Amino acid sequence: MSLKKFPQNFLWGAATSAYQIEGGWNEDGKGESIWDSYTHRQHTILNDENGDVACDHYHQMESDVKLMKELGLPSYRFSISWSRILPTGKGEINHKGLDFYERLVDELLRANIVPNVTLNHWDLPQKIQDLGGWVNRDSINWFAEYAQVMFEKLGDRVPIWSTHNEPWVIAFQGYAFGIFAPGIADYSQAYQTAHHLLVSHGKTVQIFRQGNYPGEIGIVLNFSAYQSLGRNKADDAASQRAYDNGSALFLQPLFKGKYPQKLLDWIGCHAPIIKDNDMEIIAQPIDFLGVNYYATQAIGFTQHGGLLKIGAKQISAPGWGTTEMGWGINPAGLTAVLLDIKDNYGNPKMYITENGCALADKPDQNGFVDDRGRINFLREHFLAAYKAIEAGVNLHGYYVWSLMDNFEWASGYQPRFGLIRVDFSTGKRIPKQSAYWYQDVINSNGVNL
Repeated sequence: MSLKKFPQNFLWGAATSAYQIEGGWNEDGKGESIWDSYTHRQHTILNDENGDVACDHYHQMESDVKLMKELGLPSYRFSISWSRILPTGKGEINHKGLDFYERLVDELLRANIVPNVTLNHWDLPQKIQDLGGWVNRDSINWFAEYAQVMFEKLGDRVPIWSTHNEPWVIAFQGYAFGIFAPGIADYSQAYQTAHHLLVSHGKTVQIFRQGNYPGEIGIVLNFSAYQSLGRNKADDAASQRAYDNGSALFLQPLFKGKYPQKLLDWIGCHAPIIKDNDMEIIAQPIDFLGVNYYATQAIGFTQHGGLLKIGAKQISAPGWGTTEMGWGINPAGLTAVLLDIKDNYGNPKMYITENGCALADKPDQNGFVDDRGRINFLREHFLAAYKAIEAGVNLHGYYVWSLMDNFEWASGYQPRFGLIRVDFSTGKRIPKQSAYWYQDVINSNGVNL
């Protein structure tokens, strides 16, 4: 076998998010988040499930970190629950919430695991939503104030910070399509949300720079690779709109200080209100870009395709099936995404901050999962990243989604993405075969063909 070695000091890790694993939704002074509120409404989530307990990480944190250490994980990406820190989103600090994350960071450092912190992984405080949520321009300052609380508490110990995780999902799944919290279906609110998320990101980067904290700061975006069906010019134009709305809507402001004009012209009255200096604030230099990749999409024009008039279908590479969620599997799409960022946005320092798959894991009588399908998936995506590095992409790390099976948003507990199996009836954790395979990848800093 041939070992493809990654660059020296390449950072391997696994990722989670607060709402998906913590539980303890109303304990120790924590306020309600929009996901608490949304999942407590009937018929919003598969099987009416919620994250009230989830993986119970809030109570099992120390043993979870111990398990990470046993598996040789070099870095752990997790998010902070804003409403655990500021129960109403602003104002009085909940010190028990701060203490939890301080203990988590200290446990990670003792285990020689690099903490990678995301400030916002979708769980906006409900009290902020009651004031208009991300559509309210004041959300920019409220988020920046929350971020400053975290920088002051953990800025001396956390070397990697992200402002937002997947702002596209917050804006469109939450405010345009109404299928994620807060469950609003209004394109005008969605585009305004996207803009305010970007401005709040830029303002937070400014605060981080002013504080002279020793770490690095960036933002995490979700990407697809887009392929036109190519039947006619309408398909090609639809594919460009899909790219502009899914990728360029965030990349162009961040790296070029402007929105894609053709997209703004197309959406017309739904375009966001942009104030003076907003674009300069958004375009603050960042230390890295987080790249989340799951799928490649075939795009064509359809007159029934909503505001953008597009039809999209995830496509798998030859020889690959689909994941349990019906998602296509296309490792080459990851290479394409990374090369696009390199060629068109200045080749910033990048981490792959999420990549993984949900499979119908079948545990044996002891609860162990021999998940060769996940190993094959990860191997090919790691090799796709390796090809991008060979082509000059400035890639410095890779985080697998997810460390453990968790609450998968609107799909509840059915999809299992974890390297570690969680028995949700008992809370027991059992590393899957993929966890031990990943340990070998980390130890060799490479992937065998």
